[in-house]
Amino acid sequence: MCKECGCGQTNGNTRLQFITTGYTEENAAAVEKELLGLAGVMYVHIHTHDGETTIDYAPAKTKLREIMQVFARHDLDAAL
Repeated sequence: MCKECGCGQTNGNTRLQFITTGYTEENAAAVEKELLGLAGVMYVHIHTHDGETTIDYAPAKTKLREIMQVFARHDLDAAL
């Protein structure tokens, strides 16, 4: 657990697990990198073969719409 940012604690963090269609190896890597670049995103795990996506983030630092915009910029359909 990090005392600086609180990662590893729940502290109001949210875990999203959903299916995304349209992944390729290349765009999945780009989406993961872009999501991890958002201030409140602490964890991203993408299964390109079935679209399963997991994101842990702090809603106080990153809004859900910001996360969804990442998928939209990569022409992916994220079904929450």
